[in-house]
Amino acid sequence: MRFLHIDPKKHAIEEIELKLEANTFYTYFGSILIDELPTLGGHTIYTDANALSEGKPAYFVGEQIVVGDALILGRNGFEEVDATLKSDELSKMVRFDIPPFYKDALALLAKTDANLYRAFYVEHNGENMELNISWVLYFFNIADERTKEYFVTHLSQTIENKEDVVAFMQKMAKAALKAAG
Repeated sequence: MRFLHIDPKKHAIEEIELKLEANTFYTYFGSILIDELPTLGGHTIYTDANALSEGKPAYFVGEQIVVGDALILGRNGFEEVDATLKSDELSKMVRFDIPPFYKDALALLAKTDANLYRAFYVEHNGENMELNISWVLYFFNIADERTKEYFVTHLSQTIENKEDVVAFMQKMAKAALKAAG
């Protein structure tokens, strides 16, 4: 099948052919923990869920933070199909420059077993909202410098004190939603 491969170490995007089998992603990433990010219309981004804790480089695909190598495969409903996105189209969506806030937050999160994409729930205005750490980072990245410093300082303290990082992120998500209205 036709995949697109993003290599953040080389800042490269290439088209590759792989035989899609039950263990293709696990073998490719050398990991049994794989994240599936359905953020590209008609395509799924597959990444190694251990990439963050292994300190692999981060980058953006659109507004989605991705860590480590990625394989992108097409999707038609529940069926995986050849990627139809062209590498030059994808290259316009990929940004390898990461803001300092993200670098600081990801370096801290790498010390934990946190998963950027695992959902957690936050109640806001009587509604249960499904969010994740990636969303919290995105929101705080657009905040002012003082708020970013507050976030990084308290995330660092949470980790140093061996407190629950997801609970911290839920608290920050509630604060972000409250600030947004």
